[in-house]
Amino acid sequence: MRLLLTGGAVLCGGEFQPLEIAVSEGRIVSVSPRLPRDGAAVIELNHGFVVPGFVDVHTHLRQPGFSYKETVASGTAAAAAGGYTALCAMPNLDPVPDSPDHLQPELEAIARDAAVRVYPYGAITRGEKGADLADMEALAPFVPGFSDDGRGVQSEERMRAAMLLAKKLDRPIAAHCEDESLLTPGWCVHDGEFARKHGLPGNDSASEWRQVERDIQLVRETGCRYHVCHVSTKESVALIRAAKAEGLPVTCETGPHYLCLCDGDLEDDGRFRMNPPIRSAADRDALVAALLDGTVDCIATDHAPHSAEEKSRGLRGSLNGVVGLECAFPVLYTELVKTGRVPLKTILNALCVNPRSIFRLPGGKIEEGQPADLTVLDLNRPGVVTPEGFRSLGRATPFAGRRVDAAVCMTLVDGNIVFPEGLKPSPNGTIGIVRGFDRQSGGPV
Repeated sequence: MRLLLTGGAVLCGGEFQPLEIAVSEGRIVSVSPRLPRDGAAVIELNHGFVVPGFVDVHTHLRQPGFSYKETVASGTAAAAAGGYTALCAMPNLDPVPDSPDHLQPELEAIARDAAVRVYPYGAITRGEKGADLADMEALAPFVPGFSDDGRGVQSEERMRAAMLLAKKLDRPIAAHCEDESLLTPGWCVHDGEFARKHGLPGNDSASEWRQVERDIQLVRETGCRYHVCHVSTKESVALIRAAKAEGLPVTCETGPHYLCLCDGDLEDDGRFRMNPPIRSAADRDALVAALLDGTVDCIATDHAPHSAEEKSRGLRGSLNGVVGLECAFPVLYTELVKTGRVPLKTILNALCVNPRSIFRLPGGKIEEGQPADLTVLDLNRPGVVTPEGFRSLGRATPFAGRRVDAAVCMTLVDGNIVFPEGLKPSPNGTIGIVRGFDRQSGGPV
């Protein structure tokens, strides 16, 4: 069935334009000011903004091994509701995808249950234990890159060997940077003002940036494409900025919580505990500046769901990890764009364009022949972040209860409407999408 999206502003050629989009057989077949309606199912966007589907290059889907926290089905449903059409899934699973055999259960779950595109990382080391290298050569055809996310690779020699092999395989290393020798036992927050005021063990910024520093030197030696995960410190920003100026193949991501919060916003609640921790106002401001000048390439949620019990033990006792897929864009728009701190185009580049370029994923442009992976935004829809309504099995977000001024109102993957669920236009009919309601039935979608 041919779909026709009309009445929206389409991001095309770097600008929003009043264009219509025709979609057929999973592809964009035409983009024009006026397209024929005959035989098409018409979706009236009512001044929505159409952008290439978001990509999250750092998501934990927890399956196989930890399906009580999240599944491929629940995690990708959350992604669709958040406007994401593609995810890169982290490898801290059971089994760890350190060989094709160990990757197979994850691939089967993705093929069976995924509502959006999912690209699974391969591990850097066997079992993510930091010792022997994973079977990277055999994994390379199936993965966008390699990561031991959840732990930094402690051995410089092991990371050098991994980078040399990744360079040969033309795959990036996506590094969780954490020098365990610099960690305070039992840390639960950033080593800053909040930690001192409340007598809590803190995580020193050096535990991150020292390993970034080490790895950038290894990039100089190996020429490996290198991507720094969840950057949180101003020192890491400075190192990455200098590496880029030097011409090294270094990229990075940060998360909405690092851009929008600081340790002055913390509460003694598990929804504020993650690794790396939310850091100082100076770190937050450095990350915003780095997003503006292009040092930060991507915004990734590090969506890391846990059970309610695992997040119920306050800052000291809860597991590290928060969820973010379903509220990332509304929060970013409200906190950064609406306040005039960051242009919308910068946010969209970090969500739609740069992730695809770095990890060589398809799509990212709204033009004829491209995959019909699209997100429709309402930039004037007040609401509240309400975790109780999340599709994710995880509920712990530091943004719970925050007022927001924008929303995702439709997501298409491969030309199929994956959000709102159950919305099925018919040929020669028109469905209007506005503020979360189906104008045809008048009911919520």
